[in-house]
Amino acid sequence: MALTLELPKHTNILVGVDDSADAQLAFLNAVSHALEDDSLLHIVTVLESDELNVFQALTKDALLEKRMYLEQRLQDYKQQALDAGVKEVHIVLAEGEPGETIVKDVIPDVKPDLVVVGAAAKKGIEKYMGSQAGYIAKYATVSVMVVR
Repeated sequence: MALTLELPKHTNILVGVDDSADAQLAFLNAVSHALEDDSLLHIVTVLESDELNVFQALTKDALLEKRMYLEQRLQDYKQQALDAGVKEVHIVLAEGEPGETIVKDVIPDVKPDLVVVGAAAKKGIEKYMGSQAGYIAKYATVSVMVVR
């Protein structure tokens, strides 16, 4: 008796991106799944205000500059996904601690059926599974693919 497996089809994929190599691999995997399943793709990045020093955080210009940079990066990712053939792509710029913000704010708002994230964060000290990806994998209410 042969076992018949039907692979799950995803209709709404959320991918978390930053400037790390693992996040870029996560993006490529998310695009691949979106193309294969003909699904909607949401691309999220999180503005971490704790990345700014005290003086930058108090300066609206520094925060605005960082926000504009992240918005441009999101637009670049969106264009890459569209150029690859993904039919519908949305971008999300959130603010806070990445793992917690994605789990508590972005996932309930976007309602994905798959979240794709890179294993290593962009910060050297967080290059281990116990960082943001670990938090998302542990607390997300949907399937999570961690890419390395």
